[in-house]
Amino acid sequence: MMKVLHKNPDPHTWKGRAADSVQYWHQAVKCLDNLQIKDAHGVKKIAILGYAADEGVRRNQGRIGAKFGPASIRRMMGSMAFHLPENVRILDYGDISVLKEALEPAHQLLQEKTFSLLKNHHFPILLGGGHDLAFAHGSAVMDYLEQKNESFGIINLDAHFDLRPLLEGKGHSGSPFLQLFERAKASNLEFHYFCLGIQSPANPKELFEIAKKTGTWWMDMEDFTLSNWGQIQNNLDAFLGKVNKVMLSIDLDGFSSAYAPGVSAPSPMGFSPELALKVLDYLAKSKKLISMDVVELNPTFDQDNATARLAARCVEYLARRLYSTE
Repeated sequence: MMKVLHKNPDPHTWKGRAADSVQYWHQAVKCLDNLQIKDAHGVKKIAILGYAADEGVRRNQGRIGAKFGPASIRRMMGSMAFHLPENVRILDYGDISVLKEALEPAHQLLQEKTFSLLKNHHFPILLGGGHDLAFAHGSAVMDYLEQKNESFGIINLDAHFDLRPLLEGKGHSGSPFLQLFERAKASNLEFHYFCLGIQSPANPKELFEIAKKTGTWWMDMEDFTLSNWGQIQNNLDAFLGKVNKVMLSIDLDGFSSAYAPGVSAPSPMGFSPELALKVLDYLAKSKKLISMDVVELNPTFDQDNATARLAARCVEYLARRLYSTE
């Protein structure tokens, strides 16, 4: 059997200006080896775990290169100013990747470790890598909340439904939410999925039919705009009213390529960073957000690290708003 790889975090990835006190993220991050996940009473913990793999993207006929995404995001995060409270710890647990085509064992390890992070009171932030990581991410959240008898929802900022059927029985970057639907169905759990930013040219009619059959909520790109924030907020209110907790998934290809050129499936259309941040702020204030992933960064096609910086800013903004609303 092909081996799943875990790579310890590289402290040299975290760089930035020198300061006598903690002023920047690179100073606040603590790198932990060997995926040794532990709890610490009274300490709030943000866990960074990378998924340095793009086999799922290859299977879905996308542009490979997303396996370099987690390192690129970390490099941009390191120099950001740090504004979180002193009792919040930032813990980097390194990257999970695969050898050759061994995608499913990597998903299993990612699921197990994300579950452990939740159980040990971390807020997981998963850095991709292909969007197939959302299957492992969502499976972990589903298992964790099922044990607590709490309902579960997914909010996905994306141009695509990612509800595609398996290919030759195997998952890929276009199938994670259909896989989660089937997993929930097998466990007699309700499936609540809301996708914001759907672009019709990127989703054939079959996927709209699957979305209807799975009870998926969505907003088209034409409606997912700043000028329509009132309706967006109403829809979010209605969705959040159905669940106890939600996981957030941000596919960077949902942004216009003017903001995010370095992705697996770029588009000149898409939503703006300003709108995405309004959604992040709303979710932080809801007190229902349990975890987050940012996926599909492809540094090979990035320009002046614009996409990596955008991903880093999304992570920083959500973390800051999450703990400023307590």
